[in-house]
Amino acid sequence: MIRQSLSVVGAALGRLPMYRVASLALGALVVVSFALSFAGVLYYTPAELAALLGISVLGTVLVSRLAALVWRAETHDESSLITGLLLFFILKPGVEPLDLAAAVLGAAVAGLSKFLLAWRGRHLFNPAALGAFVVSASGVGAGYWWIGSSDLVWFVVPIAAIVVIRLGQVLLASLAAAAGLAVYTLSAVSWGSTAPQALQTGIASTALVFFAAFMVTEPLTLPPRRGQRIAVALVTGALFAAPIPLGALFMSPQLALLIGNALGFVLARRRGIRLALREARRGRDGTVELRFAAQRPLRYRAGQAIELHVPGVSPFAPRGQRRVFSLVSAPSDSREVRVAFRLPARPSAAKRALAELPVGAEVRATGVWGDFAPPRDARRGVVMVAGGIGLTPFLSWLREARSEGGERDAVLVLAASAPDANPFREELAELPARVILAGGENAPASLGPREEWAGPGRITGERIAELVPDLAQRDAFVSGPPRFVAELRGGLRRRSRRVRTDAFAGY
Repeated sequence: MIRQSLSVVGAALGRLPMYRVASLALGALVVVSFALSFAGVLYYTPAELAALLGISVLGTVLVSRLAALVWRAETHDESSLITGLLLFFILKPGVEPLDLAAAVLGAAVAGLSKFLLAWRGRHLFNPAALGAFVVSASGVGAGYWWIGSSDLVWFVVPIAAIVVIRLGQVLLASLAAAAGLAVYTLSAVSWGSTAPQALQTGIASTALVFFAAFMVTEPLTLPPRRGQRIAVALVTGALFAAPIPLGALFMSPQLALLIGNALGFVLARRRGIRLALREARRGRDGTVELRFAAQRPLRYRAGQAIELHVPGVSPFAPRGQRRVFSLVSAPSDSREVRVAFRLPARPSAAKRALAELPVGAEVRATGVWGDFAPPRDARRGVVMVAGGIGLTPFLSWLREARSEGGERDAVLVLAASAPDANPFREELAELPARVILAGGENAPASLGPREEWAGPGRITGERIAELVPDLAQRDAFVSGPPRFVAELRGGLRRRSRRVRTDAFAGY
């Protein structure tokens, strides 16, 4: 029931890009903070909050833009806005000269860090955490994390929940918070507090929830694999509350996050990726496939996704300028990178710009993520259920299996309103899988040697069990729109060995 509810909320949020959800969530907390300040509930006055907000946000955006001009690099204003808003919640509000100087220093360091402390186009550390760390280490100010307030926690918890659901990082944020709460409770009890008091204080009077939801889950500094991210979350969360003296310094939330960022970098070095468009194809069902040539070989696992920074799109466009797509190409395709998406009647600015890219145009990718990968043991039977464009990660799976020369025990169930119009059907006939086409009022004009038509009607777990008699001995993987995935997850969990899902939000 909980997972289904999360899926429904995730589907509703899916039409907003991740950056937009984060900036709106932080903006909502800003409004709440000012309201409580005007009401006399918060310790800080509206003038103190306004001074810190103006310097942290405007300073970070302006420094980032200037640095981008100097380094002749692209900048992402919404990312800089988010960094500035994070600084607002972790530096000390005030109108005294030292408070203002600390805000200026934090904003300058945060804006510059994306360019100075970067590895092949990717910044290494969370910019807001680094800004707060330099402010504290320099003695100009300190990381106050005043967002950790018993008056604000009632707003922080639900807003943070919205963010982690949209990011798909509920587990990650929960593990970081749990690790931090466990260490905090043990420390407080050793100092004479009771466990219930320590738990209450750890949740309500520290910035742990905010830290776990907004800082630990930042995509650009996380490693790409699930196990790696879990390790980083546990270490970072535990260090958040660890009373560890470090000479002249002391463990702090910002230092804990920087250590976690360093661990993430060591676990999986990532680089900025530059792609040049080689070919664009359009299918009769509105599918657009783009084939890029990568400047350097791209390392990834079949089934992972890539985030593209779309040129010519405003960062404040309604659905943002960055888009995540499953890779259609196989890791063995060397420097060829392929993505595909459905172009709706009213596409987002990013999708429209991608569909209109001229051959030779360059696109920057910010990274590769995901764990929607096939079992490493090719003998382990799988059933792949794709809703429409959810076919893309499975194409990568099967292309890689073909390149390895192996024969995977795979069944693909493709649910589509017009199977005949699918632009990948011809290639599917050559890939190592039995293909079941479902949907459409009439049978396809022709069927390949490995294809069969299951007839019209909605795909359910019960229907898949009828089509795949040995379903109980297979792992089930479902990819497609959030509602499609949510409906099938429960039905397949009762009938297959295990279920993994990958939801595609439309935009």
